[in-house]
Amino acid sequence: MNQRALLSQARADFHQELVLNRTLVVDEKGVASNADSGQRFSREAALRIAQSLGAGMGGVKLDGQRAGSQFETAVRNFVARAMPHLGGLRPGNWAVENVGGSRSGYQLAQFEPYRHLDELARQIKASPILASVLGNSYDVSPDVIVVRLPVPDSAINADHLIVDDEHGRYSPIRQANQSHAIVHAVISCKWTLRSDRAQNARTEALGLIRNRKGRAPHIVVVTGEPSPSRLASLALGTGDLDTVYHFALPELVEATKLSDNDEAQQTLQTLITGKRLRDIADLPLDLTI
Repeated sequence: MNQRALLSQARADFHQELVLNRTLVVDEKGVASNADSGQRFSREAALRIAQSLGAGMGGVKLDGQRAGSQFETAVRNFVARAMPHLGGLRPGNWAVENVGGSRSGYQLAQFEPYRHLDELARQIKASPILASVLGNSYDVSPDVIVVRLPVPDSAINADHLIVDDEHGRYSPIRQANQSHAIVHAVISCKWTLRSDRAQNARTEALGLIRNRKGRAPHIVVVTGEPSPSRLASLALGTGDLDTVYHFALPELVEATKLSDNDEAQQTLQTLITGKRLRDIADLPLDLTI
């Protein structure tokens, strides 16, 4: 019996979690919970995907906030299951946190390279003038973050004497220099892409890029949106988001092939061949780059 690849199993567990917690359901009318009921292609593609992933019929769609929160948790769990096994590609002591439920305060200010924003937030709170100028333009509330813990000198010098007390005194990777975790990736989770959600993701990404004091983290979006045109509204273009990841891309490709919508097929193919849309299983591998 052939052993199943770790990413394949983690992907299956991810989908099972979405089905079991009723994030992904099909109601009594045959409409999947990530579908736009007013759009034919969205209904048909979402239903095919849901059926291929084992979602049962007759479920009750959750409210948007709960579905979104559970989707964040499932994405966090998927990445957390995969990352510890990728040390051969990217060594490090990693942690994956879902901070989407904690919107009070500036979450990223706990981590490098955003520690300076904690002081900025205090200054703005104390100064009406600063508040009127900056507002909350510096405030980004991520959903899921991947952080790397700083490394003690004993580990850095394990094979060779690389650092000492004379030089290398400012890099945040050294635990001797600072003790805060370093943001490696910020993952925005969008169960669906309605109204202005695509623009919100881009705005958050630009905030992460502008407000850092150091290397920019990976900035990605994971979504369950079945409509290629809505995926395109987020994925096309470069400069803000690294890549958009679909929660079930092969299943979406197959569902699109079975439709009679040539435009949807062409749009989806453009996103994939243009390296703007990938599957959730690609995400942990890409985070090692």
